[in-house]
Amino acid sequence: FQGMNNQYVRREVFCRNTCDELKRFWEREIGKQTYYRESEEHRLGRSALGKLREEWKQKLETKLRLWNNSDETEKRANVGQELH
Repeated sequence: FQGMNNQYVRREVFCRNTCDELKRFWEREIGKQTYYRESEEHRLGRSALGKLREEWKQKLETKLRLWNNSDETEKRANVGQELH
């Protein structure tokens, strides 16, 4: 540092300290956001809403399957009547 002007040395030290502080700040922010996201995912995982949605989805799929099967049975019956 002997041949350097004092203003440059101070700026380098200031930048190094500031960069470390900024890095720590953003690491803390990222850590907080990660914690909040994981907490929310955990909360939603325990929620009854997901289970209810899955139950309704299964009921609807069952009804659609029955409806499609009854439609096919009716079509077969109509084709059989037309042949006779």
